[in-house]
Amino acid sequence: MNAILNFFISSVLFSNLNFQSRSDAILGKWINIQGNLEVEVYKQGNDMKAKLLWFDDSDDKSKPMNVRTDEKNPDKSLRSRKLIGIDVLRNLKYYPDENEWDNGKIYDSSSGKEWSSEAWITKDGLLKVKGYWVFKFLSQTETFRRP
Repeated sequence: MNAILNFFISSVLFSNLNFQSRSDAILGKWINIQGNLEVEVYKQGNDMKAKLLWFDDSDDKSKPMNVRTDEKNPDKSLRSRKLIGIDVLRNLKYYPDENEWDNGKIYDSSSGKEWSSEAWITKDGLLKVKGYWVFKFLSQTETFRRP
């Protein structure tokens, strides 16, 4: 009886650890494949979020990234906040049956718009983040790699 109980407890613990490691696989720093944007995915409660760490500011050398603000945000009270450090992704939840994160929101500071989002990791270890409007086929996908 003890052997069966030990096996059951071990199975439950291993299953829970496997779920945890799969759900946390998205955590950490990621840079897009164009090499012009770096984010850090972190966990807050059960939500996955991503904050902006770095972006290529060569489009306007008079405004380095450390002074650029969220000037296109529809909320006027947020337009003076600096872009570096803002959450650009929030509310992603892990769905083990699909092995993906879904039901999130992604913020595009260049337009001030927020889109629905989902994310998954490919077999090659790349992170794909899709932003979409209403339907997933009306979307744009960004690909990230570990730095």
